[in-house]
Amino acid sequence: MSLLPRTHVDPDAALVEALRREEPEATEALVEAYGDRVYRLALRITRSNEDAEEAAQDALWTAARKIHTFKGESAFGSWLYRIAANAAYQKLRTRRAKSQEISLEDVLPPLDDDGRHFEPMDDWSTRVDDQALQSELRRVLETAIEGLPPDYRTALVLHDIEGLSNPDIAEALGVSLPAVKSRVHRSRLYVRARLADYMRRA
Repeated sequence: MSLLPRTHVDPDAALVEALRREEPEATEALVEAYGDRVYRLALRITRSNEDAEEAAQDALWTAARKIHTFKGESAFGSWLYRIAANAAYQKLRTRRAKSQEISLEDVLPPLDDDGRHFEPMDDWSTRVDDQALQSELRRVLETAIEGLPPDYRTALVLHDIEGLSNPDIAEALGVSLPAVKSRVHRSRLYVRARLADYMRRA
């Protein structure tokens, strides 16, 4: 068994090197690899197709243009997501949309001193397999996610949809690891509460 320390290899290493060498196909490869993911993230934050398209284009262009500032201390994807999130947040600030967001305090179930949910919640998980409810549940889920404040929505999307780890999300958003854990946890509670409300009425 090798006693040498394991080294992390960024799966995007070849793409990064191509961008740094300014190869003609590199930007196209960047768009192919990350275009959809960056757009989805921007759309989740801005909730506007037009703003999401502009933010995604800005982010990809910025990443290609400033690739030499990428030091490789984190994954390339995390670095790119941070650029994309910043571009999307800038669109939000421009539209002054934050004032329209809900407050999580108004809708979340109570948490104890350690930030854990302490009220029992209905167990409706067995009903999720009901074919008649599935399409409606997807709509309710999407609506619940869209109702989250941008910071919480972004953390949840990166974690549960894009599959990033908490440390990668912290790096991407420029926040602490505890902040990421809190945002993901509280967002899940909010979404679950919205689904539970629907299931009680269904």
